[in-house]
Amino acid sequence: MLSELIKDSLEQCILKVSEDLGIPGSSAVKVALEQPANAEHGDYSSNIAMQLARTLRKAPAVIAELIIAELKSSGSVNGLLQRIEVAPPGFINMYIDWQVWAQTDFAIPQAGGEKVIVEHTSVNPNKSMHIGHLRNSCIGDALVRILRKTGHTVEVHNYVDDLGNQLADTVVGLLNVPLAGEHVRFGDYCWDIYAEINKEYAEHPESVNKRTEILHALEEGHGNTAWIGNLVAGQIVKEHVEEMRSFGIHYDLLVWESSILKEGFWSSAFDLLSQTEVFVQEKEGKLAGCWVLKQSAGTGGQETEEEHQKDKVLVRSNGILTYTAKDIAYHLWKFGLLDKDFAYSEFGSGLWTTGLRGETLPFGRAVKVVNVIDYRQEYPQAMVKQAFQALGYSEQADRLHHVSYGVVSLSPASAAELGIDTSAGKSSYAMSGRQGIGIKVTELVRLMEHSIEATRSDKNGLSSRLIATAAIRYYLLRFNLGTEIVFDFKQAMEISGNTGVYLMYAYARASRVLSKGSALADSGTGNNGGNEHGGSREYGGHGNSGDNGSSKHSASSGLDGSNAHGGLSLFPPQLEAAELALLRQLSLWQDTLYTASRELTPNSICNYAHSLAALFSNFYSACPILKGEASSIAFRLWLTRSFTDTLGEALDVLGLPKPERM
Repeated sequence: MLSELIKDSLEQCILKVSEDLGIPGSSAVKVALEQPANAEHGDYSSNIAMQLARTLRKAPAVIAELIIAELKSSGSVNGLLQRIEVAPPGFINMYIDWQVWAQTDFAIPQAGGEKVIVEHTSVNPNKSMHIGHLRNSCIGDALVRILRKTGHTVEVHNYVDDLGNQLADTVVGLLNVPLAGEHVRFGDYCWDIYAEINKEYAEHPESVNKRTEILHALEEGHGNTAWIGNLVAGQIVKEHVEEMRSFGIHYDLLVWESSILKEGFWSSAFDLLSQTEVFVQEKEGKLAGCWVLKQSAGTGGQETEEEHQKDKVLVRSNGILTYTAKDIAYHLWKFGLLDKDFAYSEFGSGLWTTGLRGETLPFGRAVKVVNVIDYRQEYPQAMVKQAFQALGYSEQADRLHHVSYGVVSLSPASAAELGIDTSAGKSSYAMSGRQGIGIKVTELVRLMEHSIEATRSDKNGLSSRLIATAAIRYYLLRFNLGTEIVFDFKQAMEISGNTGVYLMYAYARASRVLSKGSALADSGTGNNGGNEHGGSREYGGHGNSGDNGSSKHSASSGLDGSNAHGGLSLFPPQLEAAELALLRQLSLWQDTLYTASRELTPNSICNYAHSLAALFSNFYSACPILKGEASSIAFRLWLTRSFTDTLGEALDVLGLPKPERM
């Protein structure tokens, strides 16, 4: 990675300069780099000299000159820096030799196959999925792709809470609420059943007792009620899995909560926790009779303590386990810290499920665990970490990551389109499964597919359904994780701005240019072509037949934009502003991908890809790619190929198609 190479080189130079000055204390300083908005101030810049001024007791400009001198003499950047300058009061501005960069292979630090378990989706198996659930799945799947791209071995789990309140409520509804009407899928029928039983609870609060009876029956795992629960959960999970497959989302293992109990996972976890001082049975007060995980000293104030009292409970006074209790047992197994394992059987092609009978397979035993769960579960996730720390598993606690995200609501326009009452004039409308308010994933895809189909001038490219799923997926990924999304159908489908459609359009346009460039090379004419500026920006306006190539930035001497080595004279003596801007963005890809894998932020890939596509659009408009001297055409085709290679990798990790034709 370019920036890491520069940072490492600067840090080594700082260490040498510090030693020469007899002040080694600055050896632990970490260099921060930025890419100045104005290329005149360098391709990379650092203010490290100003940070070291007090420690080294010299003026920042003097320190900067010492660092630069050491950098030049060490040769550690292998000619990648064309020049280095000091700008007042001590900035180190570095200018890349882009021709050398183009012929240098950079590698992302690989994880060496380090095993990571990513748990995502984990939707209650009591009704069809809605768009809020889909955000979880899209974030989780993007993280899976990012981690695999950076050398991790990733195992994908979908946790099925088949012993929870939501499934119990649906079973209560199925047994007690008569419901007629047309429903395509069982999950859609249960969607309405779930809303109806919650109306019943509101009108007759005493009927909530039926939920407790069902919960007990589900946990016991025997008899009619338990079998009904199994059948309901099994069918709905099957529908969920099929639904996610249409978005390119797959799992390795379905972990059923009932399996955790039946295999004795909680019993083993209980025995371990009983040996600590923080796991106790309350004798008095509101939680009398409950087994709770006492909050560690200094982890929160009285307000937090009262607000999350119920989250500390692992076993209720009536003997029913809480979600957190089962989650602790599950995570001990994830890290290989329990003396028990599941049996495994196939749920579908390539998908395994836990159970009482089956094969012995090498699931679990991860080095790192990533859980994608919305922000409302932040405290229960913290309780799992606290349990690990109490048990002495601090290292594993540090490797347990909760990827928190904001919930999804509907814009007024989208809510109105669904028939939701918007007379209150709210800025957004929250979805509620209990009230039956929201949009099912299948309905959302169908609505957007029909809208796209109606506006397409050319239907020979990607299917309208595939465009719809890609547009939805990108919209749910592009926001900062903590942001609560107000989903708007029309915004998600726009062909300009930060949308999935815009990115796919840019990829298709660039590929078309490469295809025409190849045709020009084959025909022996290379200086009378032109950019395709006349095409429609509607769906289906562009196509291509170019291949995708590798992501190596090696110079080309051919007119077809291929990545053949050689051709040191490929780069022009003076880059156009649009060419330089695109090159600078291309150079950031590996750093962006690596940072996203470390910080678990798929939205940063979206931001990068959108900026890259916008810069290519500017380059496409400002620099005729297929017109001019042969050397100019060759360079610009190479630059276009580098763009498609890089954007193609970004689309891959975001789970979007790389269209040959839109």
